Amino acid sequence: MNPHLHSGYFTQSLESIDPQVFQSLSAEEQRQQEGIELIASENLVSRATLEALGTAIVNKTVEGYPGARYYGGAQNADRLETLAISRAKQLFECGYANVQPHSGSQANLAVFLAYLKPGDTVLSMDLSAGGHLSHGSPANLTGKWFNIVHYGVSEEDGRIQMDQVRDLADAHQPKLIICGGSAYPRTIDFEGFRKIANDCGAKLLADMAHFAGLVAGRVHPSPIPHAHVVTTTTYKNLRGVRGGLILSKETDSERKLNSAVFPGVQGSVILNAVAAKAVCLGEALKPEFRLYAAQILANARALAKTLVENRIDVVTGGTDTPLILVDLRKIQLTGKQASDALEASGLICNKNSVPGETQPPQITSGLRFGVSAGTTRGFQEKEFTMIGEWISEVLKALSKGEKMKMISTSINGKVLELTREFPIYENET
Repeated sequence: MNPHLHSGYFTQSLESIDPQVFQSLSAEEQRQQEGIELIASENLVSRATLEALGTAIVNKTVEGYPGARYYGGAQNADRLETLAISRAKQLFECGYANVQPHSGSQANLAVFLAYLKPGDTVLSMDLSAGGHLSHGSPANLTGKWFNIVHYGVSEEDGRIQMDQVRDLADAHQPKLIICGGSAYPRTIDFEGFRKIANDCGAKLLADMAHFAGLVAGRVHPSPIPHAHVVTTTTYKNLRGVRGGLILSKETDSERKLNSAVFPGVQGSVILNAVAAKAVCLGEALKPEFRLYAAQILANARALAKTLVENRIDVVTGGTDTPLILVDLRKIQLTGKQASDALEASGLICNKNSVPGETQPPQITSGLRFGVSAGTTRGFQEKEFTMIGEWISEVLKALSKGEKMKMISTSINGKVLELTREFPIYENET
């Protein structure tokens, strides 16, 4: 071996071989350590998950499924993927699971491919009402290749109106109906959606990415007994690696769904992610995960209650999930203004569209908050009540045109005090 070609390749640390990348990663860990993550699509993975992601299986390439790979040397990959599938089936009490999707969007696209032809009609929730890009947004492939009809939510209470869904299904006869989204905080009538799907001969897809951890923890109704197919991410409140799952109580579509994932929309399996999915699914099968899920729901409701008490307009007045959606129009703020001010205070959330949105996506009229990461950190109702007060203080000050620098500095100091009480990855240098 020529030492000049390989010197240190297997032995040098990231810090010594690429200090720029190392510094950025170190800065990101410090940011997470010192701030409060309130983005609904984020969480904090376990030490075990981090270890699974950084193993030598990242070097292995496989295509296909366990026992039927297109490359040799796949015995350990097969064992890992089979374990992840088994755990997903046990956790969600279903007959079919595919653990290969690289993301929830890829999982949704695979379902489209499995059940639809280009031009077919899909009925899904409008993005501004709480839907998701991969459910037929004009900016997404699903919105470009399929005929998308959207249902919304009531202007009075922000909730899905099943009569509207039924009327649209009767009028447009969709081939696929989607329930679930990225900013709808209330429990969905899965049984009602299935009846509507049956009446018009449609397949029902339930996207439970934002409440899958609550389903796993048995504190939220499961869509699996009602939907033909269910998709989810493995991060958010499942608190695992970034990636997706496809699940079904039925096994008769296994071949169709598997072939839609590979070779339909994906190639090689990201095996270190599959290993990490197995870890997070194993963690979710432990009894303590149910306590975690129950705490998530309690924390979300404590945060929503505090915001409501401070006269912040919470869409639907509360939540049944880990997320809270806030409408800022009554206090004459945009989502961008508010999220920037909160981030300067150490409270990280995201701007978000609200029902009846008139602002562009880069601005929006709302904010979305999530409690999953804070709950993983150890926060309970007491801490989320404080966080709700801090959010309210920042928003009110911003609305009144007060100087934000002093307020942000004050709140940021309180955030730092709290985060130091609940450190993450404590033994890291």
